[in-house]
Amino acid sequence: MQTITLPERCDRGAAEALLPEFTSACAGGPVRVDASAVTHAGLAMLQLLTSARRSCEGLQIAASPALRDAARLTGLERELFDEGDLA
Repeated sequence: MQTITLPERCDRGAAEALLPEFTSACAGGPVRVDASAVTHAGLAMLQLLTSARRSCEGLQIAASPALRDAARLTGLERELFDEGDLA
């Protein structure tokens, strides 16, 4: 399983920089996203993660509290996290 590590600040620039890595990783099988260090998650990153969850079968996200909060505030919590991951 390939791991993609997200930076602390997940803004539009980070999403644009990580897009090729997500594209490549999703073509190669299961992917784990390490988002445990995220302190800021912008809409562009949430869109990228949502797209990846829809197109990468079995993609798992290990999320920080900040990423979970951003997902909850935008209504994307159920889209981004597995049922067992929801608190």
